[in-house]
Amino acid sequence: MKKQVHVVPHFHWDREWYFTAEESNYLLLNDMEEVLDILEKDNDYPCFVMDGQTSIVEDYLRYCPENRDRFEKLVRDGKLRIGPWYTQTDEMVVGGESIVRNLLYGHRDAAKIGPCMEIGYLPDSFGQSGQMPMILNGFGITRSIFWRGASERKGTDKNDFCHESEDGSRVLVHMMPLGYAIGKYLPEDRAQLKKRMDKYLPVLDHGATGADELLPNGHDQMPVQKNIHTIVKELNELYPDHEFFLGDYEGVFESLEKKDSYDVLKGELLDGKYMRVHRSIYSSRADLKAYNAHLESRMTNVLEPLASLAHSLGFPYFSHVIEEIWKELLKNQAHDSMGCCCSDKVHSEIMARFAHAEESMERMIDFYKRRITDAMNTETIDRLTAYNLTAQPRAGVIHASLITRMKGFTLRKENGEKVPYSLLHTEIVDAGLIDRQIVHYGCYDPFVKYEIEFEDTLPAMGYRSYRIAEAAPCRIASEQADTLENEYYSIRAEADGTLTITDRKDQTVFRKVLMLEECSDDGDGYDWSPMKDDRVYRSTDDVSAEVSITKHPLSSHAEIRYTWNLPKDLEERRAGKRSGRIDAVLTVDLKKGSRIIDCDARIVNSSCDHRVRAILPCENESCFTVADTQFGSITRAVRDDAMEYWEKENWKERPDAIYPMLSYVHLQSSRLCFLTDSVREFEAIDEKTLAVTLFRSTGFLGKEDLLRRPGRPSGIRMETPDQQMLREMHFRFAIAFADGKDAPVLAKDYLTPVETYNRMPYNAMKMNVPEFETPCETGLLEVKDPHFILSALKLAEDGNGYILRGFNASDEPVSIEVNSSLKPVSHVRLDETDCPAAEAVKNRAIGIRLKQE
Repeated sequence: MKKQVHVVPHFHWDREWYFTAEESNYLLLNDMEEVLDILEKDNDYPCFVMDGQTSIVEDYLRYCPENRDRFEKLVRDGKLRIGPWYTQTDEMVVGGESIVRNLLYGHRDAAKIGPCMEIGYLPDSFGQSGQMPMILNGFGITRSIFWRGASERKGTDKNDFCHESEDGSRVLVHMMPLGYAIGKYLPEDRAQLKKRMDKYLPVLDHGATGADELLPNGHDQMPVQKNIHTIVKELNELYPDHEFFLGDYEGVFESLEKKDSYDVLKGELLDGKYMRVHRSIYSSRADLKAYNAHLESRMTNVLEPLASLAHSLGFPYFSHVIEEIWKELLKNQAHDSMGCCCSDKVHSEIMARFAHAEESMERMIDFYKRRITDAMNTETIDRLTAYNLTAQPRAGVIHASLITRMKGFTLRKENGEKVPYSLLHTEIVDAGLIDRQIVHYGCYDPFVKYEIEFEDTLPAMGYRSYRIAEAAPCRIASEQADTLENEYYSIRAEADGTLTITDRKDQTVFRKVLMLEECSDDGDGYDWSPMKDDRVYRSTDDVSAEVSITKHPLSSHAEIRYTWNLPKDLEERRAGKRSGRIDAVLTVDLKKGSRIIDCDARIVNSSCDHRVRAILPCENESCFTVADTQFGSITRAVRDDAMEYWEKENWKERPDAIYPMLSYVHLQSSRLCFLTDSVREFEAIDEKTLAVTLFRSTGFLGKEDLLRRPGRPSGIRMETPDQQMLREMHFRFAIAFADGKDAPVLAKDYLTPVETYNRMPYNAMKMNVPEFETPCETGLLEVKDPHFILSALKLAEDGNGYILRGFNASDEPVSIEVNSSLKPVSHVRLDETDCPAAEAVKNRAIGIRLKQE
């Protein structure tokens, strides 16, 4: 029986890479005109695939609205294939809700035009998340095409197999064993064509599970191949045992689905044996990746729940604004953009999009906090409102800022109960910054900004407002101390810049916590790679830190400063010189009753071509690490056994056990857990030591012959001096003692801080008081089991109620019991369509539609 070779015309369209989105868009205008012409005029040209992402459709129709009718007709006729994604997402350092919104907006944008391609098409993402089948099934997608990450050690040497998530979700995969570009610019010269295909066809034949094979006819920004009919005819003449024809991806799956069973590959696919997965790209341009992590967290943990709370009280939910913010993030989460393996110019554009998204996000958060407080009908104008946007009641220390002209003040609950507070800091604020109308009428008396802390318990997914009344001045209550202490920890800041942490329950001591480790980086924008015979430096061998610890009634604060002399570049490193340096400021905050040790690192880097990691020594040996992934957790071996044979088998890259996390990581047998609102790369150096990459610096987009990655450059050899990270960088993270099931709970609390709003009689941005009232205290909903981790609370896309989504982070069954003024009316898939109720097994996303009664 002849092999059936589906030749599928397409292009792979990175919106940006070593070129900018603007440069790419002008190529798009030209290429799309040719695609439209050939699809309209050639009845034998079945279809063209637009790379599975609607962002380029959005770009094209924005520039060429006059072609909308032509474009939409071709989509409706099935000749132009669009969707299901908005952008070609990264799968490793992007959160679950981001991937869901990527599919959600891609599907919705496609549906406005015509049919959506229902294939999980990710032809170039750097590895496959083990949760992707579950996510795709949540949109009704059961087919997937990808290239990178699989090898026979995962369970098959075939191109067709099933990929299964831990919860049992499954997709049928056709893997492109040689990538999406083997059919690029197919030569018309018969000898050249045969030379090319003699190399590729044996690989396709070996991996085929039946008669069907795929020859993708396209490449990066490749114009349509106009002579493809001639090429197909020549291929059929050259290879009579194969039948070549123009087809589509759906045709491949229609044939594959006639077979009942396939090999099953379970979980994460990150093997770099046959194709590079860049298992250290998670720290390229750490500043941009940290920015993404923070904004994802603010979006899902603060803005959307707050907007839902406000909407339930009568305020508008600005869905279009929220979508605009999401799309700015999603453009930055395309695999190359999020990989940060781009030119410096593109990285600056990524930074600008993040900054725009952040400003929109933070101003909307301020807006909702203000409107809710403004609508409270109370005698006192001066108020402080504290918002708890977690799904459980929250007890603990609340940090807040107040601005007032009062010389002193009291805080009281609405029932009159006085709330004691401690004063941390005061600062004079110019009246013109508060409201320029004040100084316009000649009143220049300054305002005072007060930083305070107090204890209270806030309702779940709600808020409490406090009255502010003038009183006698309050003094700052603080003293210098030798340690930070609360019920859980005693922490010393040492002269070598590290922390010594004692567990007060059993007196276990952790020493040298947050020691910095530095080594060379002779790699590029894709991969860290050390130079040969490198020396590793440790901060504890060299630094003498300035340490200051301040104790307040409800918290303690430490500041650790030091300068660390290091090699300036690779040349100095080889010569044993050290004229470069980093200046580090680490602040550590510990609140009464908190299991979270909050850390903030600011590092000024003046050295090139190196990597800096924070080290966490653990108390017990472990063979595995545990980190979170999209909607769940993943357990990985401390050492990849392929390290023993990768060179012998000629792997494309060395399989170091460098992995991504999203918000937490710990060694399986250790209670010491790292929580992050910034960096997302780690490695277990050994069975008792975790290393978290803070940043790495390199001066090239791509380089050849790396120690970890032999052979050709990835990308192109292009200088990227900004990637040397010669600047100040800011990293926010935390340390906590937790058993395995509590790590995701603490990470959720850490990433969902109490938000406060201070209302006063003045505001530069005037708004009328709302025409309805809000209560001074309320809670929208409470999820009883904290191990059901809330990942989203938002208005449904169709406006029909609210979508509550979460996942079971525990090995034990959880109860999704929701106490609420909202009524659960149905379970929903990730695409927000109604579905039968699903069991809340570990690592499965569960959605519920709630409506107001």
